[in-house]
Amino acid sequence: MSDLGSEEGSETGEAAQGIGEYDGDRNSEGQRHGFGKALLPNGDTYEGEYECGLRNGPGTYRFKNGALYTGNYLQNKKHGKGVFFYPDGSKYAGDWVHDQRQGYGEYLYANGDTYTGEWADNKRHGQGTYVYKDTGSKYVGCWVNGIQDGSAELIHLNHRFKGKFFNGKPLGRGKFIFDIGCEQHGEYIQPVQEKEEEEEEEPPLPLEQIWKASEITQLTPWSPYDEEPPASREAAEAAVTEEGEGHEPSSDVLNPADDAEGEGEERREEEVNQDQEDKEITDSDG
Repeated sequence: MSDLGSEEGSETGEAAQGIGEYDGDRNSEGQRHGFGKALLPNGDTYEGEYECGLRNGPGTYRFKNGALYTGNYLQNKKHGKGVFFYPDGSKYAGDWVHDQRQGYGEYLYANGDTYTGEWADNKRHGQGTYVYKDTGSKYVGCWVNGIQDGSAELIHLNHRFKGKFFNGKPLGRGKFIFDIGCEQHGEYIQPVQEKEEEEEEEPPLPLEQIWKASEITQLTPWSPYDEEPPASREAAEAAVTEEGEGHEPSSDVLNPADDAEGEGEERREEEVNQDQEDKEITDSDG
């Protein structure tokens, strides 16, 4: 948020120049040391522990724009456990390292989505779960620099996709698992962009990945790392049929194209949240 940078700059300047208002403990050298309350020149306030003139230990910082941080500080920087409430209603609760979201934490977004998992340099990085409030779907798996990347599972209401993601989109071998007791195996393929004879002024948009189904089976422990393909489609269909009529999935249910389109919309929503996070970080440094 816009006042995060002011928080650091104003407080440091106040300690060095004696500006603003302060009510609290000091050491023998006159530095803020122990518990104190400060009103900063820009209208922000801080109440908590100091050490040698710097915020150090537990404290609460209130921004004039309505944001609030309560948690641990180390030499004027958020460090350790802390909760940050943003003016738009979003909230982060978790680990901080030198003013960065880093470690493990939960972010509640303004639209109701949530992310719970690992962070690095203010971005989702490592293992984490992102839940989409509007659909109830959730992505469980790997993240790299804020983007879905690596082995993961995308869980929907009555089916889920297990496979690998690359740069925010599924790519390579995977499978759709349906609650009716069967799976569709296949792979997401990146189409090759056809070159136009005449050069265009703007580069063409990348093509969406295409799902290529290979076979339908009963539920199996197969994963993207398996070298051998799953059981044959004929054997699986026969096994499903033995369970009784009405249990075999219909073509409407096994429609990966529609599922992929829905996944794309959720990824775009997640990217909006990532942009909001980046804006908060950029504004905070201004």
